[in-house]
Amino acid sequence: MAFDGEQIWRQNCGSFFAVFAEDMVTSRFHSMSRRATRCRSQAACQPSAPFTNRINMETVMILVTTPTGDIGRRVLPNLRAAGMAVRLIARDTSKLPSDLQLDVIEGSMADAATIARALPGVTSVFWLPPGDPTMASAKAAYVDVSRAFCDALPGSAVTHVVGISALGRGWPKPAGHVSATLAVDDMIAQTGVNYRALACASLMDNIARQAEPIRTIGRFFQPTPTDLKLPHVAKADVARVASDLLLSPEWSGVEAIPLLGPEDLSFGQMAAIMSEVFGREIIASEMPMDLFGQMMRDFGASDGMAQAYVEMLTAKNEGMDHLITGASRHNTPTTFRMWCEDELRPLVTG
Repeated sequence: MAFDGEQIWRQNCGSFFAVFAEDMVTSRFHSMSRRATRCRSQAACQPSAPFTNRINMETVMILVTTPTGDIGRRVLPNLRAAGMAVRLIARDTSKLPSDLQLDVIEGSMADAATIARALPGVTSVFWLPPGDPTMASAKAAYVDVSRAFCDALPGSAVTHVVGISALGRGWPKPAGHVSATLAVDDMIAQTGVNYRALACASLMDNIARQAEPIRTIGRFFQPTPTDLKLPHVAKADVARVASDLLLSPEWSGVEAIPLLGPEDLSFGQMAAIMSEVFGREIIASEMPMDLFGQMMRDFGASDGMAQAYVEMLTAKNEGMDHLITGASRHNTPTTFRMWCEDELRPLVTG
């Protein structure tokens, strides 16, 4: 049976790639116009203590990867506001803020030589592979991209790493991007550093990638039943938790911290909230999963990455994000309504 919204979806949702991945800063699918000036110098639980005591800023440097992504670009100002020495790895420095003097290592975070130039003097790292959809597979985009970093950690001064991960530990089936991300968690943990994996629910910010069809036709599309309740978290909350961990590394060992957002919502409920915020009807439309996978290919994703998207969203539809029960939600307080009012409304209403 034909999907009645297929033509509309194709016309309006060409930017709907990052259902999981942070901004694909190494690919052509996400662009930013800002330029940079390089500095002339070269298993799940909550954190055990509140982040009140900050580290000695004179002896610590923090490395931030994917600094132009939706999460990294929020972590960076948090660290700089605290007076931290920060170094960045960026493939394209023209995407960095032009009003800041930044210590930038230009290159790919998958490249051993780039990692070797970036790690001297660094004691903490924010690690987030960009998830380039043109790579051959999720393993290539996450595990292979992280290999040089993990190989270098044991011989470095790095003691603490904070990584962006996903819910899904213990899921028995292939889960695409989630499976690959959990494999990265294991790789980093095996290096001996102290590690916190931020196990994120679906990112509510990804709906912003459909601002155009929401504005023009009052609809958004998901390969998920519109009445299925799932956890959703705001990227601003994820960035704040990551920043606090980096600024207060009194923690030790390896742990995963589930970031669930304040409540589970269905896409139908999210549409109702958007309708109230925008003052007009917004409809959530379910699209077939096989059509979603084909559209990812049509928009330029490799066969392997398109399949990884399908596997991940299928796993979410089947209950993967509900494996964790009883976890606190106090660390991710941004509600979907708050996010719509603060971040989505300006995109939709102009």
